[in-house]
Amino acid sequence: MTCYEELKARGLIAQVTNEEEISKMINEGKAVFYIGFDPTADSLHVGHFMALCLMKRLQMAGNRPIALIGGGTGMIGDPSGRTDMRSMMTEETICHNCDCFKKQMERFIEFGDGKAMMINNADWLMKLNYIEVLRDVGACFSVNNMLRAECYKQRMEKGLSFLEFNYMIMQSYDFYYLFQHYGCNMQFGGDDQWSNMLGGTELIRRKLGKDAHAMTITLLLNSEGKKMGKTAKGAVWLDPNKTSPYEFYQYWRNVGDGDVLKCLRMLTFLPLEQIDEMDRWEGSQLNTAKEILAFELTKLVHGEEEAVKAQEAAKALFVGGGDMSNVPATVFTEADLTDGAIGVLDLMVKCKLAPSKKEARRLVEQGGVEVNGEKVDAATVSYTAADLSGDGLMVKKGKKVYHRAHM
Repeated sequence: MTCYEELKARGLIAQVTNEEEISKMINEGKAVFYIGFDPTADSLHVGHFMALCLMKRLQMAGNRPIALIGGGTGMIGDPSGRTDMRSMMTEETICHNCDCFKKQMERFIEFGDGKAMMINNADWLMKLNYIEVLRDVGACFSVNNMLRAECYKQRMEKGLSFLEFNYMIMQSYDFYYLFQHYGCNMQFGGDDQWSNMLGGTELIRRKLGKDAHAMTITLLLNSEGKKMGKTAKGAVWLDPNKTSPYEFYQYWRNVGDGDVLKCLRMLTFLPLEQIDEMDRWEGSQLNTAKEILAFELTKLVHGEEEAVKAQEAAKALFVGGGDMSNVPATVFTEADLTDGAIGVLDLMVKCKLAPSKKEARRLVEQGGVEVNGEKVDAATVSYTAADLSGDGLMVKKGKKVYHRAHM
């Protein structure tokens, strides 16, 4: 099976502009491709996971990835999939976020001479002259066509700022610039990016002629992948300080029965033959498939040692016999206590099981908190230093979130 055929078999390809030429370039390792990442936070999340895995697959096949960090487009904000305008970020915040992205990406792709490149579009977008952009680039875009793009149509009723309206032009210019200066001949993006990507391909053809080779591909479920990054308690980050390896493991362990095989195909590097065999699994065997998915993805992001620890912690909590020391834990000191005790609301906030005492109170009043196997029936419950000593307290939030509090 060729590299391109495998991408299709794993469900990663949705639309292409020229499948015959695209597949040939990818299979021969001649694709220099980019995927963009807007630095809207200081960590990537699981919504970026598919793109990172795709970059890794293509690099393994001899192709050259460009991780394009949107330091420039991030100053505008992508309107795709949004009903409101993004918050404006400072240049300092964007630079910090870009640095964090690179550290995380290095776990997936190899940077260096002749290998993957990380480029910040602020290097050229921030230098552009407004009048020159209008004359040189703006003349290539039809406002009528732009307004037909899905990313703009969904914003028209609630209001689309002129600032955001320029995003398609800026993203298109990125591909044009990368094509000219880095030999980038292919771009990948989510299905919500299709109009922006076609704009880049069309800009290259109009500026450089019909024979200019510039290809576009969208990922089948990238927009759904962005939704993967959201859970009831917020985003699932790749940064272990934001989402612990155990929490990351548990996120994938709890995917729906109907999604587990899809995630195994799209996100892991297990052979397709092995995954196809799992298609016959049902009942309790699906839990085994989920454990395989969780372990493989945790290993990919956090390393095998952390994946083993997360697996052991899950066994200790839900099966028995695992290593309880690997359960997420918070260490308390005397300074955390008031008159030798700490209330359950403060305890939950300290353990990051609730963002505020108000939210912790709501969880308690709704019966969603247990400590050492007993439901907490009042927000006034408190615990002493003696309670926190030794093995401490095992706090359970909801049905599946566990956390150990001890001194």
